[in-house]
Order: sequence, then structure tokens, then C-alpha cells
Amino acid sequence: MLQTDPLLNAAADWAIVVVFGVVYLGMFLGGLPRLKLDRSGVALLGAIAVIALSGMGVVEAAQAVDLPTILLLFAFMVISAQMRLGGFYAAVTRRVGALPLPDAALLAALIAVAALLSAVFSNDVVCLAMTPIVARLCLRRGANPLPFLIGLACAANIGSAATLIGNPQNMLIGSVLRLDFAAYARAALLPVLISLVVLWGWLVCVPHARVEPLPMPERPDEEPPLDLWQTAKGLLVAGGLMGLFLFRDGPHEVMALVGAALLLLSRRLASSAFMKLVDWPLLILFIGLFVVNHAFEKTGLSADAVGWLAGHGVRLADPGPLLVVGVVLSNLVSNVPAVMLLLPHLQGDAQAGVTLALVTTFAGNLLLVGSIANLIVADLARQQGIVIDWKRHAVVGVPVTLLSLGVIVVVMRSMH
Repeated sequence: MLQTDPLLNAAADWAIVVVFGVVYLGMFLGGLPRLKLDRSGVALLGAIAVIALSGMGVVEAAQAVDLPTILLLFAFMVISAQMRLGGFYAAVTRRVGALPLPDAALLAALIAVAALLSAVFSNDVVCLAMTPIVARLCLRRGANPLPFLIGLACAANIGSAATLIGNPQNMLIGSVLRLDFAAYARAALLPVLISLVVLWGWLVCVPHARVEPLPMPERPDEEPPLDLWQTAKGLLVAGGLMGLFLFRDGPHEVMALVGAALLLLSRRLASSAFMKLVDWPLLILFIGLFVVNHAFEKTGLSADAVGWLAGHGVRLADPGPLLVVGVVLSNLVSNVPAVMLLLPHLQGDAQAGVTLALVTTFAGNLLLVGSIANLIVADLARQQGIVIDWKRHAVVGVPVTLLSLGVIVVVMRSMH
């Protein structure tokens, strides 16, 4: 039959390799030239292409998707939406900003708040809610906004590494490798805390160029006012889930879905308001990349490459190679695609999973384009007349990332 013709099979495999290369080029560029496609669109079209080329069928394609990761991610998007609709993030930021503290102490407080919130809720949503308030706070105080805003982005990224629900790549790693939630939190806590102190020390001790805000029209505060009842509901569900994750085994995605369902049962907040705050493009990105990576793995080329490296003494699961490859890939194609590429080759190694989660998350601070949180802060700061370009970010991002990666190496070695 035609399907068994070796030449046709080889041609299909190489066509899949081409599609795989184009998809990850899109991950690197943030889209494809001359086309109005973002990363999610590229991943979706790539998945459609490999389904057509490989003949895998939609059932096999669906089975390639790690459904627990998708469900967990969706559920926490709903929970985070509850907190934002209840005005929680904005209220906390305003309370901290109103404290009678000197700039250095206020910076420490904001870093701590951003990191703590990002460990439980989405770091991207935390930056989305906190950035305009922090920017206006700096303008009112006459403080240099750069350390505060770049510190916010970096702290959100670092803090999100503290748990397996802090960011999408950690959810993926925890789900695929079946990592223990409490064991991961214990292993990640020290590197995260030390890295936050390093971040604060660098921001306070190293001089930063003064940025004069551009004249901009006054923008209204778009964050909803604090609703104590809605905030209490969200905190109760989030706290309950954290307790269950820490002290009970079981399908975390089901627990999270039940929590999200309880929040959707509301007489005051419409379900459509929640759905508008769900990051559907990110879910599509995950689904598309799962399918594309599955098709590429079936060609055998990735296994051959990993086998060749192992034959030359380089094992991807070892801390050194994993750190280098994780940092490079995270800044080439973004951390979620990087994790998807590396996970199949870790063979259920829990320690490698911890290292991968920390490395790919911390690596997001290296460059301005290294994480969505960075770009959110830069975009919202520009709306307040504060320009954060890649050079200004690199003054903080590069040294803090290198130092925090060094922290990972030292801490991980001390644990063995």
C-alpha cells in the first residue's frame, strides 16, 4: 500500500521535520514574517500540517495532548480571574504602596508581594494588575521607576518558580513527570528566596539611569475596586487547593477544576467575565506544540540526537547540560516550548524536573523578550510614559539571571 512505501514515509518524515523547524522558528520570532500569526497561530497551523502529513488521525493527535496540564492551567486561569475581578491584586499593591517606607524598603515589599502572589496565581496576571499602579506610585513619589518596574517583572518570574502552579511550564513539568507538589516546593524554596534577595540587592546597590517619563494623558484606573466577598471566595478556594496539593496525593487537575467550578457559581460575576480573562491563545499554544512535538518524536530524529549526545558523554538529564540547554532554548523559543522539547528526554527523573523548572523560569529574566511577564510590564509602563527597552532591562536582567542560575547550581550541589 502507498502508506507503507519507504520513500513516501521518508518524504513525510522530512516534511514533518520542515514543519517542526518552521514552528520553532515562529516560536523564536514570535510569529512568521509577512503573516499576521503569533506563536499560538503558528503552533495551531503546525499541528494541522503534521496531522495532514503524518496521517496520525485526530484521535492520536488528541492523545498526544497532556490533558491534565491543559485542565490544570485552565482552572488556575479561572481562579486568577476571580482574584482580578474581585480587585485583590490592585488593592494589595495600593496598600503596600501606601506604606510610609523609604524607596529601598518599599522595593523589597513590592518584590516580596509580587513573588508571593506569582507562586500561587499566574505571574503574567500579577504583572498585568500591578504594573500600572506601581508606575503611578513611582511618578507620585518622584522615584526612578526602572528599578521598581523591572524588579516587579523579575520578582514575578522568580517567585513563580516556587511552586508547580506558579507558571505554565511548571504545571507541565509537574504533570508529565508526576512530581510531588510538597517535595518540589521544599526543593525550590531556597533558590527562590536567595534569588529574590539577589534581585533586591542588585536593584538597590547598582546605580540605574534616571528615566524621565514622557508626557502622557492621564489614564483611568481600569482595575476593579476591591470586593471583599469575591476576594474572600477566591482566597478560600486558592488556599484550600494549596492545602490539598501539599498534603494529599491525587489528580490535582480535578481538584483545581472543582475549585474553579465553585467560583463560576456566582450570582454577581458573570461566567463570561471569567472566560474573557482566560488566556485561550496560551492553551492553543500548548495543544499545538503537543501535537507537533509528538509528530516530530515519531520520526526518531530527536531520539537519535539524544543518543548521539549520550554516546559522547552528554546526558540531557545531568544538571550541567540541562542548565545550559534550558537557558539557551528558553531564550531562543520561550520557556514553554523549551520545556516541551526537553521533557521527553528526562525519563521521569524528578531531580532533573526540579532543575528544569527552576532554570527555564529564571532564564526568563535574561532578556526583555524572555518572558511574557517582562513584555507585559514594558508595554503597560510605556502607556504611563515610561520606556523600558532591552538595554535598560539587560542592566538588571542579565546579571540577576546569571547570579540566580549560580544559586541553583550551588543549592543543588549542596543537596547531594
